[in-house]
Amino acid sequence: MKKTILFATLTLALGLFTSCGEKKQNGSKLLLNEVLVCNQSNYQDDYGQHSAWVEIFNKSYTSADLAGWYLKCCNGLSQGDTVTYFIPKGDVLTIVKPRQHALFWADGHPNKGTFHTSFQLDAETDNWIGLYDGGGKKVDEVRIPAGKLAADQSYARIQDASAEWEVKGASDDKYVTPSTNNQTISGNSKRDKFATQDPQGFGMAITAMSVVFSGLLILFISFKFVGKFALSLNNKEEKPKNAPQAKAEAPVKTAAGKAPEGEVYAAIAMALYELNANVHDVESNVLTMRPAEPTAWSSKANTMRQLPKKK
Repeated sequence: MKKTILFATLTLALGLFTSCGEKKQNGSKLLLNEVLVCNQSNYQDDYGQHSAWVEIFNKSYTSADLAGWYLKCCNGLSQGDTVTYFIPKGDVLTIVKPRQHALFWADGHPNKGTFHTSFQLDAETDNWIGLYDGGGKKVDEVRIPAGKLAADQSYARIQDASAEWEVKGASDDKYVTPSTNNQTISGNSKRDKFATQDPQGFGMAITAMSVVFSGLLILFISFKFVGKFALSLNNKEEKPKNAPQAKAEAPVKTAAGKAPEGEVYAAIAMALYELNANVHDVESNVLTMRPAEPTAWSSKANTMRQLPKKK
């Protein structure tokens, strides 16, 4: 009883600790991921215009719909003149697939389409951007200080959905990534290391063959023991332990002590059949049997087909 109470107490404490920890983190699937304020020669929209843009990332492994959500923007230190953009419903493109991105153009022309907002970004002032769900709850926000970004530079998370932000576009290793991962891997360190240690591929071949033959050996052993086990179960079912064993009948022997041959059984059976069918005439009860001697009529050679002789 004491162990049960202790286990329940520990479980409750762990649940409370986990729930408290989750409150500190952003539980939303969708986050602001990257923002470009001054677009001179960067990514173009569907009208061929260079406009500022805001990228949203779906960090979950299930699809999420942005329809009915809000994007809010304020240029300056205060949020008194906040412009709100309502993401319209009815557009299938607002469904963001798992671990994918959605790009909104901050050009102030919402009549151009679903992904064109009603606000613009100003490179000379602070830009505050907030993401709100359909219930008006703030999901995420970011503030880009004035003068922090040069032309064609973006303010983005170091990695998708990470907590740290950095400036991208100032160097070749940190470039602007609209609608794609904020950090891309150009090489495979494990593959490069393996290629250095095994340039000819002998190690890879030996490893592959070892894995294949090990798997075949395991399958052989498994099927062998499974077959024996199945046979033993089948034998137990056919011969129950409590079933009485049938006694073997002793072979019939003649007066001479030898078992009669098949010809004797056949003769006796034929005689009994003729007797029951009333085929015999009235005869004595003495039945005499003797082995048949080969004659011209019973010779197998006479029954064979004779080939004609060639002249």
